[in-house]
Amino acid sequence: MKRLEDFTLQDIEAIRLILTGTSVIDWYRLNLTDVARARRFVENHELYLDVPGDRAFIQQVQREAVSYLRRHFNFKIPKPLENAAIEDLLQIASGKGHRQVCACTILKVVQIINHMAGRELLFRLPVSDRDLFHLVEEKVYRIVGTMLSEGFPITEFIGGRKNLDSTYTKLLSRPEATAAALYDKLRFRIVTRTREDVLPVLLYLTEQLFPFNYVVPKQSTNTIFDLRQLFERHANWAAVRDKLQRKLDESMAPTDNRFTAPSYRVVQFVTDVPVRVPPHLMELAPAGSESLGPIVYVLCEFQILDVESEAINETGDASHDRYKQRQRAAVFRRLRSGPKCPTS
Repeated sequence: MKRLEDFTLQDIEAIRLILTGTSVIDWYRLNLTDVARARRFVENHELYLDVPGDRAFIQQVQREAVSYLRRHFNFKIPKPLENAAIEDLLQIASGKGHRQVCACTILKVVQIINHMAGRELLFRLPVSDRDLFHLVEEKVYRIVGTMLSEGFPITEFIGGRKNLDSTYTKLLSRPEATAAALYDKLRFRIVTRTREDVLPVLLYLTEQLFPFNYVVPKQSTNTIFDLRQLFERHANWAAVRDKLQRKLDESMAPTDNRFTAPSYRVVQFVTDVPVRVPPHLMELAPAGSESLGPIVYVLCEFQILDVESEAINETGDASHDRYKQRQRAAVFRRLRSGPKCPTS
C-alpha cells in the first residue's frame, strides 16, 4: 500500500478530484510518468492493449474523437497525433507544448465517446439489473479480497443492493422524485484502521477497480480531510502544490443530503465501474453491437472512512437511526401535504 508520503502528482490530482467532486474534462494535463503507468491506466478501463479487438476499438474511438474535433471546431491536429497509440497519446498529454494541449483535447473527447458506447451497449444487452449487479459485485469482491490478502488495513467491508423500501423512501425525499437521480442502487462501504489509511486505500481502488476519471462530478462528500492541511503536513504534497490543475481553494466537500448530521464523517462518492461483458452475454446483443466495444459502465456508490470516524457516526444525531428518522418524517410530511380535497 502506497503511503501518503509516496503519492505522486498524478496520485494527488486523482484523489483531489474524487474528494472535491470535480471533472477531469476541466483538466489541462495528465501526469502519467511512463508508458507502463499509461498502459495500466487504460487497462483499469477493462481494455487490454495486447488484445487485438480491444486495441482496434480504442483506435476507432480515437478516430471518431479526431473527426468530431475537426467537424465542429476545425481543430488543427498534428499528424503524429492522428494515429498515435493510446499509451503514447497519454504520455504526450503528460508532456509540454502544443502537442500536449492537442493530446489532452483528444483524450477528453475519447472519454465521452467511450462512455457513451458503454452506455449504448448496456442499453442493448438483454441483461437484468440483478445479473449486472452480480458482475460488478464479483469484480469488487475480487479486488477487495486481494487487498485483504495483501494486508491492507481494512477492518470492515460491506457491499449490498439498496432494498426497494429504502429506494422508495429516498426518491420520495428528493425534490425531483425520479429514479434517474438514484445513484446508490449498488453501494460498498470500507472501514480502515486509521484515518491515514483512507486515502491510500482509495488510491488503490482507482488503480485496480475504477478509473478516477469516471467518478461522477458533484456527487462527492468529504467530511474527513482538509486538503489544505494535507498539503501543509506532507512535503511531497507541498512540493507539487504549484503544479496542480486548479488553485487549492477548497478544503472539504460537505454532504448535500439535508438529513445528514453536520458531525457525520465520511468520504463518499459515485463512480461508473467498468465491467467487461462475458462472451456468452455479448452473443445475445443485437447485430452491430461489436462496434460498441466489450465494456459497460455501472454506477456504484462508495463510502470510505476510518474506525474512529465510524464510532463518531454511530452516536447522537449522526447515527443511521437518527438519519432514517429524519428522512422518514420528511417523506411522511410531503406525502400528506398538497392541496386539500374539496368538501362536498
